[in-house]
This record gives sequence, C-alpha cells and structure tokens, in this order.
Amino acid sequence: MLKDEVFKEQTLPADFKFSKKVADVFDDMVNRSVPYYGEMQRMIAELAANHALDGTNVYDLGCSTGTSFLLMDETISKDIRFVGIDDSPEMLQKCKSKLDDAGISRPYDLIVGDLNKGIEINNASVVNLCLTLQFVRPLYRERLLKTIADGLVTNGVLIIVEKILAEESSFNRDFIDYYYNYKRRQHYSEMEISQKREALENVLIPYKLSENILMLREAGFSHCEIFFKWYNFSGIIAVKN
Repeated sequence: MLKDEVFKEQTLPADFKFSKKVADVFDDMVNRSVPYYGEMQRMIAELAANHALDGTNVYDLGCSTGTSFLLMDETISKDIRFVGIDDSPEMLQKCKSKLDDAGISRPYDLIVGDLNKGIEINNASVVNLCLTLQFVRPLYRERLLKTIADGLVTNGVLIIVEKILAEESSFNRDFIDYYYNYKRRQHYSEMEISQKREALENVLIPYKLSENILMLREAGFSHCEIFFKWYNFSGIIAVKN
C-alpha cells in the first residue's frame, strides 16, 4: 500500500479529483482519513450479506479501488453479480487489479459512470454508497436516490456512509476539531490537513443526518436505520418495500 503524500508539498489551490495520483494511494488515504474505516467496511459487508438475494445484482456506486467488493465477496453468495460504477477510470483500473489479484470468481462489471449525469440500476438487492453521495452535486442527489429506489427489488436495501453536519450548528466546530485531531494522530501534517480541506471545499458537500434521511424517505425508502456514528460520520441502511 503506497503512502498518501498527495498534499505533502505546497501546491496551487485546486479542486480535489480522483486522479491516478490519488488512485495510487487511495487505500492509505481513506484508511488514515476516515475514522473506523475498516470497521465500516466490515459492517457494510455484514449488512449486505443479510439482504443480498440470489439472482440479483449488488451495486457499489463510487466503488473506488474495490474494498467493499473484496469484503462482500467473503459474505455474499457467488450467484450474485457485482456491479461497480465510478467516474474515475484510474480507480476502476485499480479496482480490477485488486479483484483479479484476490481471485474473485463471481461475475462482475466495472462501469465508468458519472452519478451526476444519471446511471442505470437494475434488479438490485443491495446498493452501496460508501462516502460517495457527499460528492454528488446537491442538485442531483434526489434524482440519484430515486433511481436507486426504482432499481431495487422489494425489500432491497441501500447502504450509505457519509460525512455529515451536526444537527445543531454549535457542535460542528467541535466535531471538525476532533476530526482534525484524528488526522494528526494518523501523522498528517498541518499543511496536508489544510491543503486537503481547501481542495475538498467545493467538491465534498455534507448534509445533516436528518436531511439525508428525509431525502431517502422522499425517494421511496420506507425505513431508515443508523448503524454507525462517529462525530461527523454516519452510516445508514434504508429499506425499499
């Protein structure tokens, strides 16, 4: 696993992109940037196993380097097809390499697709959005969730992990401070923290947990349950009936 040093040197301000440079170090980046990332992924695989149905598809939207698929492959029937969608060809190339190296034998498709422009979801029993919805432009989030709901079979589920805003704005500053302290404990420098924050400012736009749940209900999900919470990160599972 290559070490994340994307923001180690002073650079000109620019929006964050999932480039080859990021894809090469993404696994280290996300493990050091997201608290309990490994446990989140284990929980996603566990939840998915309870809801994935033979003869259906399991989608990972914003599948990046395939970490969710690798863990799901250990818990989900081999009769289920994996479909990964990401707008970064570099991420998908890394994902394919990891899946092939792991010897995954099930059928799978990796598709270049922009969630902002609309995608197709068909015969899905599970859809995963791990740290992905936050990167979809707010204007298109409701449409994406409706597309997912329409493409899920009855009792299919959507699993979401998101960076969120506090319900009470007074807590936001504290939660952000705790989060940056976490990143310092992962040996990110002040420059790295600052430069990444600036790069993500116009790209990663979090909602409150209540706002995400309202969107899910309006998209057609009948029940939403929180399965993970750490300050400004949360996991939700939503059921379509």
